[in-house]
Amino acid sequence: MKNLLFATSIFAGLILSGCSSKKSIYKSEGNPIVRHMFTADPSARVWKDGRLYVYPSHDVDPPRGCDLMDQYHVFSTNDMVNWKDHGEILRASQVSWGRKDGGFMWAPDCVYKNGLYHFYFPHPSGTEWNKTWKVGVATSKKPAGDFVVQGYLELGNDNFAMIDPCVFVDDDGQSYFYYGGGDRCAGGKLKDNMKELAQPLVFMEGLKDFHEATWVFKRNGIYYLTYADNHRENGKGANRLCYATSKNPLGPWTYGGIYLDPTGCDTSHGSVVEYKGQWYAFYHNSALSGRGNLRSICVDKLYFNPDGSIQKVQQTGKGILN
Repeated sequence: MKNLLFATSIFAGLILSGCSSKKSIYKSEGNPIVRHMFTADPSARVWKDGRLYVYPSHDVDPPRGCDLMDQYHVFSTNDMVNWKDHGEILRASQVSWGRKDGGFMWAPDCVYKNGLYHFYFPHPSGTEWNKTWKVGVATSKKPAGDFVVQGYLELGNDNFAMIDPCVFVDDDGQSYFYYGGGDRCAGGKLKDNMKELAQPLVFMEGLKDFHEATWVFKRNGIYYLTYADNHRENGKGANRLCYATSKNPLGPWTYGGIYLDPTGCDTSHGSVVEYKGQWYAFYHNSALSGRGNLRSICVDKLYFNPDGSIQKVQQTGKGILN
């Protein structure tokens, strides 16, 4: 009977997982926090309207590896319980310089500056997708709609496996761009227009076993860089999320340890954000599908020790509703 109930729940989840552009408001049942479609790689941000927004990637069902990922949605909340799906904001067919077959819309990020929301997304420009990665920039005056692709960042020619853009805006207003993959992580200052580098990229030093999924934030004067490592279990991918700290946004970095254990997916990707006085860790797991390429975003509370080190996140099935 248990197996029958599990199969029934998965079947129902798969029916609901198609990409729908309908706007919806729903109450979270706990983790995963989005259950009507498959989502991954959550980038969480808090904007001036007092709401927390999450910009994830979208695992299209049925999957075919990771190449079909497309059709970004945005989700938001003002209480971490009641959520709104704002609908689709961008798809590959809107990217004029992108690969003709579409797909490959992987982990994005979004920041606000100079009256505009800047949405950054990795996407290949050619059929040899892993050799032709670019980071596109779309802008809007709204946090969850009307995004228009403005082009892509000129990041040089060494873009093999370089994905997962992250943009950090420091207290003095200076913006920094980061991305990485294939065991390399690079970063550099952005110009005020948020569409050009202000300096050549430099590789981040001091990271231990870096794989991908860069995320940068600041707390109490300390810069934190979180990322997925190359950990494997039983010959399969089972990345953990790690962190490093620095007194400078471009390092060098000091390895801090693991803050999120494997989540049941081949890859791991997350973000860390403070909202209404509480810090949260966003991540994804495979709880709804049982498959590493049909993922679902989750959130749990995150805590720091007095010395600034991060305590390991306790992954829950009911999330912050506990």
